[in-house]
Amino acid sequence: MADVTVEQFAEVLKVPVDKLLSQLDEAGIKVSGSEDTISDDAKLELLTHLRRSHGQDDTPATAAAPRRITLKRKSQSELRLSGAQGRSRTVNVEVRKKRTYIKRGETPDKKADQPAPIAADRADHIDDAEYKRKLALEARREAEEQEKSNSSLSSGLLVVLILIYALLAIPFRSYGQPFIVMSVIPFGVVGAILGHIIVMRDLSFLSIVGMLALTGVVVNDSLVLVDTINQKRKQGASVWEATSQAGAMRFRPVLLTSLTTFAGLTPLLLDFSTQAEFLKQMAISLGFGILFATVITLILVPINYVLAYQFKHAVLRFWHGPEYQAADLSLSGGKS
Repeated sequence: MADVTVEQFAEVLKVPVDKLLSQLDEAGIKVSGSEDTISDDAKLELLTHLRRSHGQDDTPATAAAPRRITLKRKSQSELRLSGAQGRSRTVNVEVRKKRTYIKRGETPDKKADQPAPIAADRADHIDDAEYKRKLALEARREAEEQEKSNSSLSSGLLVVLILIYALLAIPFRSYGQPFIVMSVIPFGVVGAILGHIIVMRDLSFLSIVGMLALTGVVVNDSLVLVDTINQKRKQGASVWEATSQAGAMRFRPVLLTSLTTFAGLTPLLLDFSTQAEFLKQMAISLGFGILFATVITLILVPINYVLAYQFKHAVLRFWHGPEYQAADLSLSGGKS
């Protein structure tokens, strides 16, 4: 490129001549007016000065330096929370922070900028403390909500048991036989817990809800079995004969009812989608609780019926004395 005058170079750059003259003077290039010529070396020197004044240095050391630096920090701590009933639990808190620094041009007032990282670090500590405080409040609020849910489930279970007893006592016209029917409920809960162990699942809130629903389902088989025993007793069979015949007559219906119920829950148990995971704990409680309670029903209900019969007549013999001996029909025949 040939030498040109200052005025011609200003037209090429599309800047005023006065401004170009001042920039040349700042770059140390001596020119007296717009008619002076500028060499290629002077143009390169002017370009270097302009880049340096705008924070762009083309030296190898500066070009190799990173323009953006990202710092990551992770801290772990433990928070001990106290529940509504005096129970405490420990929550592990992990805080992850990321801060990005963008390199700007070095300024003469470099010492004045040195306290900035310290101030930023203090701000990070303040942010961490505020985050931990909010997290502790949220965890405490969640613990209180969980305590309320557990208390409501306990009161709901009591109401359900009272309603089941009332609905069984009215048709049976007995105060004791509803307890025989409801004696399988604890074993249904045991089956639900064993089911969670078999499939390696933790108990959750929905698992407890499933157990609550299970109390109204497991009594169906024992209700049918006790009703059949009562019908046989009305026909003149002894307690032993009635329980034996009722168990043989209702074995297939009781077993098929429970197996079909479990089969209906199997697709949900075998579904591994995200939507199914939400209800899988409830299905585990219902399915395995019904299976376990069915086996217990076929064995425990007849035994409890016989034991209740013997206990009843033992109390009557003790109450009425020797004259009641003639009315005792034991287990061999007749009805009571």
